[in-house]
Amino acid sequence: MSLTPEQAAAVSSWVAAGDNLSAIQKKLREQFSVALTYMDVRFLVDDLNLQLKDAPKKVDASDVSKTQPKGPGAGTSPSALPPGEDDLADDTLPPAGAGGVILDVDSVTLIPGAIASGKVTFSDGVTGKWIIDHQGRPGFTEISQPGYRPTPEDAKSFMNQLEAELQRRGL
Repeated sequence: MSLTPEQAAAVSSWVAAGDNLSAIQKKLREQFSVALTYMDVRFLVDDLNLQLKDAPKKVDASDVSKTQPKGPGAGTSPSALPPGEDDLADDTLPPAGAGGVILDVDSVTLIPGAIASGKVTFSDGVTGKWIIDHQGRPGFTEISQPGYRPTPEDAKSFMNQLEAELQRRGL
């Protein structure tokens, strides 16, 4: 598809403004009466050496790694890690087993949507069942104490042990 310089400049400005391929396709049709398929618009953007901007990520309500319990009785929420404790990229992780956290991985995962599951006992005796969903996000399905939040040390120990065990099993 060959566009006039005016049309190419318009497409460039739309991409710079953050428009997605669907919006560009619609504007081409409405403003220039140029009907292109979605794939043709994709190729056009590539031919013009333009880079689409990433759309802001929407918060997925089913994202168990980002959900935080709110109020009493929320202990069975998907995440029992304290706020900010889900980022384990630092070098201050305790060694596996530190903090008295005991992690168990099920040999067979029967929970729909989960790729791995198991049980955990935190250092204060609170128990729970954990899962890793099909997108790799950890969460809890059951906690023995409603509204429970593990200590930061227990949370780090849990995540460290979980990561090590899943790597060992090739998950």
